[in-house]
Amino acid sequence: MNDFRAIADRVEIATLQAEFTDAVMMRDRARLAALFTPDGVLRMPDVPVELTGPEQIRSGGEKLQEQWDFFVQNTHPGVIRIDGDTATGRAHMYELARLKNGFQGFNHAIYHDRYRRTADGWRFAERVYEIRYLDTTPLTGSAPHRGPAVQRADHRRPAPGDRPPPESLPFSSW
Repeated sequence: MNDFRAIADRVEIATLQAEFTDAVMMRDRARLAALFTPDGVLRMPDVPVELTGPEQIRSGGEKLQEQWDFFVQNTHPGVIRIDGDTATGRAHMYELARLKNGFQGFNHAIYHDRYRRTADGWRFAERVYEIRYLDTTPLTGSAPHRGPAVQRADHRRPAPGDRPPPESLPFSSW
């Protein structure tokens, strides 16, 4: 890790992984699709879904997200191995979801990744989703009311009037 280029590459790839999670959580399908090479593939055999190229990834992501009541994904970066203009790596996830068809639960999963350096920086050449643990026990929580603070598109702090009253939050006794 003494090579500045290798460090910069690792930071850029870790940022790519974080951008993926953020794009999914923010339902920004155009940004999600832009994270892949033109021939990039997103495979989710357990779903089952296989999408090739940014347009399929964008439209397929839209179809998947239409099925969600709510979805929360937390990603932990795993190993990254760089070999010139290609790299491999993994990202470890904890996910919590309820679909509109009634399916619900949480899981631990891994994305097995292949990356390629492009003129626009590192991009996913392939991302393969593997569920390692699945628990479909009914979830006791729910998605919060989508008030103005939740709908805000920018990253500024909500104005005091935008926040729900503290007594309406489940942890208001803290």
